[in-house]
This record gives sequence, structure tokens and C-alpha cells, in this order.
Amino acid sequence: MEPKRIVVKVGTNVLTNKNNRILGPILRELVRQIAVLYERNIQVILVSSGSAIAGMEVLGNTNIKDSSIRRQVYSSVGQPRMMRHYYSIFDDHGMRCAQVLATKRDFDPGKHRENMINCYEGLLSEGVIPIANEDDAVSLTMSMFSDNDELASLVAELLDADRLIILSDTDGLYTGHPDDSNSRKLSKVTVEQNVEQYVKTSTKKEGEGRGGMESKLKIAKHTAKKNIPTYIANGKRENIIVDIIDNKEVGTKFTL
Repeated sequence: MEPKRIVVKVGTNVLTNKNNRILGPILRELVRQIAVLYERNIQVILVSSGSAIAGMEVLGNTNIKDSSIRRQVYSSVGQPRMMRHYYSIFDDHGMRCAQVLATKRDFDPGKHRENMINCYEGLLSEGVIPIANEDDAVSLTMSMFSDNDELASLVAELLDADRLIILSDTDGLYTGHPDDSNSRKLSKVTVEQNVEQYVKTSTKKEGEGRGGMESKLKIAKHTAKKNIPTYIANGKRENIIVDIIDNKEVGTKFTL
């Protein structure tokens, strides 16, 4: 059965090149696929990284020594830049988008959570594509998400999504390093399978996203346990989102 509502998370490594520049063609291909699904009456909530890199494009190097404050500043400057990109590209397809910022505390039971649900449902009812991101200006310590993978999972649960698609710069989960000829990609994984042995913690350079494959695996299993099939796939592969919805064997699918 074709899903009615999906959450798509696109990571920093998908949206940028090796010189830490935002890739316009990737953004346009991402929006094109969302437009295709829109015509099929599939609602899409986009969780987009890239604001810190976009801020670095504007500011370059700063004199701010504190890494947390530096991230806040880069992200605060980069958020409107990213939304300007998205607004323009969605407009080319005759579509509208909106930004929804949140901290982890907003997902706790209570008025903030209810307000978020009402906002998302209102946007979706009007055919507007919500673009979610962390509110970096105020989100520190206990109110921070571990990364945007966690945010995407919480949004998927919040809105009873039928699918969560996590777009990375690899084709899925492998039994070893993706560049190793002896490793193979796993097409399907159940939450009970011990695949953690294949994942090693990776270090990230400043400006890159906080989530590596270890985080993606943890989040994918957690979300799948909520009966939301979750995919890890290559966001730089053409038509990847539509192919997943069409049940083509791409990426790695996590299920109960």
C-alpha cells in the first residue's frame, strides 16, 4: 500500500560538496521528487540539515572561540539562507514551504507538543511542505537533539508517518566499510538483528552533521520499533525517494 505521509531527512553530507558548499542541483532534485509525491497525494515533511554550512558560506571564519556559540551563530545565519534556497525551488514547482523549528523539550507531553502537531497538521492541510530543523539559537545541553536523525524520528512519531527516509551519502548499511570490496549492502534489517557489529563511530569535522552511521542505525531501529518502516539510503542517487516509495530495492530498510 502506498504511504500517505512520509518524513524525509536529508543530511549535511548529501547537501554539500567536499569544499563545504551547498549543492544547488541536489536541492533541486530533492524538491523535484517531493513534487512528484505531492502529485500522488503523499504528504512529505522534510527535515533538512545544512544551516551551519550555509552560515559558514556567509560568515567564513569567525573569532568566536566557544564551539557551541559558533554553531549557534553559523546556524542562525544559515537558516534563512537555506530557506531562501528551498522557497525559490519549491516556487518553481508551484509549491509552498514553511520552516518549523523545535527543541527536544517541545516533544515532551504538554502544550508545546500540541502546538507543534496543530502547526504541522495545519500546514499539511494547506498543501504546504513543512521543513523541520533544530532551533539552534536556544537549543543547548538538555534541549539538544543528538542530531537531525533523532529530530526526524520524533517528527515521524509525532505525526504518525508511514515511512521515515534518512538520506545519507552512502547507499545504506554495509557489512564493512562501503569502499571495501568484501563488504556487502544489507537490503533489509529487522530490529532484532545484531548489525551494530558492522558500524564504527566516526569523527566529524566542524560544519558537518552530528550524526554518523552509528546514530542512523540506532535511530532507524528505534523508529522501526514504533512500526514506522525506516530507510537509510543515498541522497545523491537520482530519484531515490520515489524509488523507495515504489518499493524498489534501494538503500537499507528497517522493519519489526
